[in-house]
Amino acid sequence: MKKHLSTILLAIFFVLSAIAHYAGFNPVIQFVFSAIAVVLVAGFLGRATESVAHYAGQRLGGFLNATFGNAAELIIAIMLLREGLYDMVKASLTGSIIGNLLLVLGLSIFAGGLKHKVQNFNVALANMNGSLMIVAVIALFVPALFLNTHSITHTQVNMLSLIVAGLLILAYIAWLIFSMVTHKNYLADVKTPKGDGTEEHEEEPAWSKGRSILYLLIATVMTAFVSEWLVGTLETFTESFGFSELFVGAFVVAIIGNAAEHSAAILLAMKNKIGASVEIAVGSSLQIALFVAPVLIFVSFFLGNTMDIVFTTLELVAILVSVFIAKSIIQDGSTNWYEGTLLMVVYIILGVSFYMV
Repeated sequence: MKKHLSTILLAIFFVLSAIAHYAGFNPVIQFVFSAIAVVLVAGFLGRATESVAHYAGQRLGGFLNATFGNAAELIIAIMLLREGLYDMVKASLTGSIIGNLLLVLGLSIFAGGLKHKVQNFNVALANMNGSLMIVAVIALFVPALFLNTHSITHTQVNMLSLIVAGLLILAYIAWLIFSMVTHKNYLADVKTPKGDGTEEHEEEPAWSKGRSILYLLIATVMTAFVSEWLVGTLETFTESFGFSELFVGAFVVAIIGNAAEHSAAILLAMKNKIGASVEIAVGSSLQIALFVAPVLIFVSFFLGNTMDIVFTTLELVAILVSVFIAKSIIQDGSTNWYEGTLLMVVYIILGVSFYMV
């Protein structure tokens, strides 16, 4: 009954969002309808992902969720690029990275920890994710350091950005081959036992394999449409509430864009599938840093005005802090609700700081 109700609400708000957009309603009303629709689509996407993960395994299921979840953010960013809003694009990328590492991961660990005292996942996977996050930080820091110390010119930094972007994409492809093919068993999921020593019972999926994949695609397409409608309201929304472009990009856009990951990761963590939750949260951040951001740089190049990979000092510090605390918490392959609380505290600190800019 509850699933039928959520599906009905999803259909209603998707239609309302479409009507508000094409009929030219007040931008704030458009924003509200679109935001609610995205959250409802996220719940639908989460159920489809959980069902796909049953057939494909938690790691592949988590990867699919991160990929489909980031599709909306990629679409939003490309549209912002076409408008020349490069600063908001970088802010949204920053917000996506810190939002996944702190908010999505924090809420997942907290929610899962309330129901299960301690949750475990593959330590090797945790360490590899930590190393990849450090690579992402290095890739963002180096161009900014060389430009700000006047070691290279703006023209040279554009070329450096394209080179770094290409290398990051290669590194990400190599990671997929390593984790999904050559070392698949090495990074396999951890089966968490219940209190009586037996393995956690695997629930039957809600849908068949084919239907799960179909629903995953439908949810992604719906998210893309709602995201497109949302972008057109951002400028008016920002002015109406007096928010800075940095805050809107890093937190408002990022939170809405990450709605799919929020829903799926929390749901899986509460079902004691913390490995899949970590794969969604951390994997999504890595995908943003190692694939989405580099792709956007190449897209901007083909649009005729290359967006460099130089982020502001505030954005770099926020990413560094997020990577540091997230790596320290997941590196032992074990989580509890208090660690989730710590991640959310750091996220709130950054959010308040960005709001005051």
